[in-house]
Amino acid sequence: MPKPPPTGPLVTRETLAGELRELGVRSGEILLVHSSLSALGWVCGGPVAVVQGLLDALGPDGTLVVPTQTGDLSDPAVWSNPPVPEDWWDTIRATMPAYDPLVTPSRGVGVIPETVRTWPGARRSAHPQTSFAATGPRAHAVLDGHAPDCRLGEHSPLARLEALHARVLLLGAGYDTCTSFHLAEYRVPSPLVRVGRPGPDGWEVVTEVSITSDRFDELGYDFERDEAVVVRGKVGAADARLFPVADAVRYAQRWLTLHRSREDTPQIALGGDPGGDPAPGRLRRGRRT
Repeated sequence: MPKPPPTGPLVTRETLAGELRELGVRSGEILLVHSSLSALGWVCGGPVAVVQGLLDALGPDGTLVVPTQTGDLSDPAVWSNPPVPEDWWDTIRATMPAYDPLVTPSRGVGVIPETVRTWPGARRSAHPQTSFAATGPRAHAVLDGHAPDCRLGEHSPLARLEALHARVLLLGAGYDTCTSFHLAEYRVPSPLVRVGRPGPDGWEVVTEVSITSDRFDELGYDFERDEAVVVRGKVGAADARLFPVADAVRYAQRWLTLHRSREDTPQIALGGDPGGDPAPGRLRRGRRT
């Protein structure tokens, strides 16, 4: 049986760039994008056209940043979707390839970030599980210095984006994908966890802040309700939201202090599991697909 024709809307590089400008994306700014290609409609040119449209809206002086997380580089003991037999764990730990920013594919963040990662001239940060990729003249300023023991905290690109007055674009993605909220987790009382992962010299374990996107959708709803900084609109068929990183972090820090106790924060020991969830940029407990 033949497939039915697409329902649209038809999205092109040009319409995407125009609608991004109408939303408020400014030429020359730094933009952290969380995205869903399928939410946009029928895109002529697929993810390549989306990246081209984003770069057109940002102009030659703008910088595009995306999450390129690799949560599958984690301890098999915490994999649950699906789990693997326990007698495999030692072999997996001994043979799992270490992170290589040039060749390790992103996982669980969607096809648009993976397209940016492989874009000519793009750079990628050094963290083996929660890297970001960027293209544009300020990519170095955003990505350099991503500490190997700081997934999404003060020594990550998120803190750089905050200091550089960057904005977040949720392009068909929900607040549960908003990595900026994780920076706030480093500024409130949070448990520490032991995180296993492959390293350049073999299996390694580091101590990290426990992070989770649980309740981020609720946090985002309250942020949008209470703050006048969120610009909403449509890009193609997708709901789009545009707001400053700094405002999101500041609000999340207050919100988490009030609504999430230290005891509520899950004791995640998964090495950053963002690749294990189908939603872009989402961090959950011990889940792997």
